[in-house]
Amino acid sequence: MTVLLALSRAIDAVTSFIGRWVSWLLLAAVLISAGNAVMRKALDISSNAWLEVQWYLFGTVFMLAAAYALLQNEHVRIDILSSNWSKRTRDLIDLTLHIIFLVPFASLMTYLAWPWFWLSYQSGEISSNAGGLVIWPAKLAVLIGFALLLAQAFSEIIKRFAVVTGRIPDPREEKSSEAAAPASEVTHG
Repeated sequence: MTVLLALSRAIDAVTSFIGRWVSWLLLAAVLISAGNAVMRKALDISSNAWLEVQWYLFGTVFMLAAAYALLQNEHVRIDILSSNWSKRTRDLIDLTLHIIFLVPFASLMTYLAWPWFWLSYQSGEISSNAGGLVIWPAKLAVLIGFALLLAQAFSEIIKRFAVVTGRIPDPREEKSSEAAAPASEVTHG
């Protein structure tokens, strides 16, 4: 189990790095969008390439941030149901659903995204829009996004199993208590 937990920590570190790094792409997308709008309104200049860069950047952020959302426990779940369950029940359901649904889904999408990306890369596929960009970088983001999500799913399975079996304290609770600690410390002067 020690080796698996070390693997989980390594996956978490990669996911955290990529999750923090990809946030800068959002800023780039906003700046490009604003610049494109200003050029279109002020100078009557427009380009499909600028629009496609925005789409690529937003899509890349979405795809690469999915694993980070899972790591941070910010993924979609039905809180109205899970909030009424015990922590152990939530952990067991997370563990089970990651194994039954998330891993097969992310595996299938990674498997299907590889030839989809590779064919586009080999053929030099270009957007059908006038002045459009090459398409393979966007398809690569899909492939990498699902591969990262699959790796993070394995990390979460390892951690949930270790928590359920009592091998480690819950990392989610440690993060939430660390985040809450500074807010609860009030100085009176």
